Amino acid sequence: MQLSISQAETIVQSGIAALQAGDAQGAKGLFEQAIAAGFATPALWLLQAQACKFAADLAGEGAALDQVLAANPRELNALIMKGDWYGRQGERLAAAAHYRTALNAGANSGPHPPQTQKALERAETAWRQSNGALEDHLHASLAREQLAPQDLSGRVREALDILCEKKQVFLQEPTAFYFPGLPQRQFYERAEFEWVAQVEQAAPAIRAELLAILEEEGAFTPYVEADADRPRPLHAMLGDPSWSAYHILKSGKPVPSHAEKCPRTLEALRGAPLPAVRGRSPMALFSLLRPGAHIKPHNGLLNCRLICHLPLIVPPGCAIRVGNEVREWQEGKMLIFDDSIEHEAWNQGEELRVILLFEIWRPEIVEGERRALTTIFEAITDYGPQAAETL
Repeated sequence: MQLSISQAETIVQSGIAALQAGDAQGAKGLFEQAIAAGFATPALWLLQAQACKFAADLAGEGAALDQVLAANPRELNALIMKGDWYGRQGERLAAAAHYRTALNAGANSGPHPPQTQKALERAETAWRQSNGALEDHLHASLAREQLAPQDLSGRVREALDILCEKKQVFLQEPTAFYFPGLPQRQFYERAEFEWVAQVEQAAPAIRAELLAILEEEGAFTPYVEADADRPRPLHAMLGDPSWSAYHILKSGKPVPSHAEKCPRTLEALRGAPLPAVRGRSPMALFSLLRPGAHIKPHNGLLNCRLICHLPLIVPPGCAIRVGNEVREWQEGKMLIFDDSIEHEAWNQGEELRVILLFEIWRPEIVEGERRALTTIFEAITDYGPQAAETL
């Protein structure tokens, strides 16, 4: 149906009046007319989300909020509503992530209208309650592994306090999980790890597997991609193929059809201390950086791991900065660094730069702590509707 601008405005105003009168179903139908006629805006999608919410149309509400957040990933009311939407389904991690994003965005803007400020205060309360419930869940999970609080090292206990935001992070700045008491080292040296020689000796065979993969059109996908149940990341290279990946191990499992093409690569990694965390680790991939690409300064998720780079194709003009130190990759020679420290990388050459990237446990974290951290990370993965009865 074609509508003039004035007709569309009249329909939207009628929808608002219906919503205010408690006729959510009628409002939803009116907003749908304007949207179908091509007059959709983020503000109209937000109104549609409100109508769907009161009409108990869960799917419609989520779809409308997605439209708002696609246009403006930091729209406060939409973030809070999406947090509520996840919360009603028991998806507590996703709900908390949206509340926290709204709080961060709200702190960097304003002043806010009274209604928005009230919504932010409610989001903060819900987020704090979620943190408390998560802490209880984590301790219950540890207890099932016969790991009582007094059995945990001081660093594990402090890590839990920081995870639940009872303490603050200083110096190293991982974006998701902080493990205290670790040395502030930017790079580690190859000679410190006995297993490095095995991987470096396999570099020619690994490079041969890589070259075969590079012959396949579309084998690599953008390194930075959005998760469906998390706020859209504000990353300059989101969806950008100039930084691409070919995953061999992902989320703790071999990637079908990829791993089978990389047997020598997987064999070379057997001696490395790769974390084994259900749903998360190990991970290993080929990371490709195209000529002219620049990965802007950022921090990694965790500081209890180290990132390993085995350079395979490195033209002149490629380097990485970690903290205040810049190093150039050298083909076949491992680079090992702490990615929780701010770092960036660039390819100012004229050819592709490709490395094998994987993560290892930090050597300072002892076996008992690794076991506790593995339990914590797996408990975080499990934290959701299936874990409700354990709280």
